[in-house]
Amino acid sequence: MELIKKTEESNEERTALGILLTISFCHLLDDTMHSMLPAIYPMLKSEFGLSFFQVGIITLVLQLTSSIIQPFVGLYADKHHGWWQLPVSMVFTLIGIFMLSYADSFLVILVSVSLFGLGSSIFHPQGSQVAQQASGGRNGLAQSIFQVGGNGGFAAGPLFAALIVIPVGLSGVRWFAVVALLLAVILIFIGKWHVKQLKVVRKRSRARWTTAKSYTRHQIYGFVFILFVLMFSKNFYTESMVSYFTFFLIEKFGVSIQTSQLCLFVFLAAEVVGTLLGGRKYVIWFSIFGAAPFTIMLPYVGSLAGTIILSAVIGLIIASAFSAILVYATDLMPNHIGTIAGIFYGLSFGLGGLGSTFFGWLADQTSILFVFKVSTLLPLLGIIAVYLPKMKRE
Repeated sequence: MELIKKTEESNEERTALGILLTISFCHLLDDTMHSMLPAIYPMLKSEFGLSFFQVGIITLVLQLTSSIIQPFVGLYADKHHGWWQLPVSMVFTLIGIFMLSYADSFLVILVSVSLFGLGSSIFHPQGSQVAQQASGGRNGLAQSIFQVGGNGGFAAGPLFAALIVIPVGLSGVRWFAVVALLLAVILIFIGKWHVKQLKVVRKRSRARWTTAKSYTRHQIYGFVFILFVLMFSKNFYTESMVSYFTFFLIEKFGVSIQTSQLCLFVFLAAEVVGTLLGGRKYVIWFSIFGAAPFTIMLPYVGSLAGTIILSAVIGLIIASAFSAILVYATDLMPNHIGTIAGIFYGLSFGLGGLGSTFFGWLADQTSILFVFKVSTLLPLLGIIAVYLPKMKRE
């Protein structure tokens, strides 16, 4: 009997790991479609005669629809569970794909990217919740693996855009419908596993992180606010890279659109590796404030090769911030995992959209080079991480 029990537990651990890797793969597919959009901004700008401000508006619509309802989805996910909730997110994405591929005006582009955003806003809180459930108590590792999938998708998006969309034009976006359909099928099985597991009443003791001493509710809210500020500095800077790094390279070094997208891929790929480094307070501090010297140097590097290498270093350092911040926040408020995931993923997308719009307006008023000189100062805000409390394992 003891041997059978151990075998069952071992099988369960393997199944949980399989689910964790699968939901990470789903995150990769979802964010591949999401990040394909900024990668084709130069094509959209040229084909539709858009200004940098209009490019920023596209990102704002995409990011706001990705962020506004995420806290509500997270709150709903904490209380209600249905197998259909995850795959239904792909319905919005699939409609958005076909609308964008047939777009003939700026308005149609905005409507289509809003559907991309809605699909993403449904997926992320519940995907994060599935990752936590499959973690076996190792929430930091689970969140890092889940986030690696997302960062991998953001890195792959520009690569697929360069290889598929740019050569054939906007109609090439329709190839991503295959990705959306595959993702919907996988999420049906993930959703059913999630609901089944929730019906199994099983208490497990696990180590968890707590603050070194007790804090009042208002103090905890203060720590969460610090995490918000850190998220602000990270995402404003990252969004300036995602949305305008290609334009920066084209203007400064005269590279082609495809070459600029491959250079963006290097930055995003470095973020994939950096995500695995996510941890606690000192990782948060280093991943944002520690990136500042490199971000400040970026606009002044005189060679394309040096710029790409420096962007990879920045991506490697700054990427570990998000998973570390999210796990830290869920440890501060462990009874609201879905809500916290919704708020922080929503905040991530929303701040990114606002940052892109602001920097787009600033680029129209000044230049892309000036935008990069200003945005590089944002990681200096990471120094406020020293005010976060130390955590201990209980």
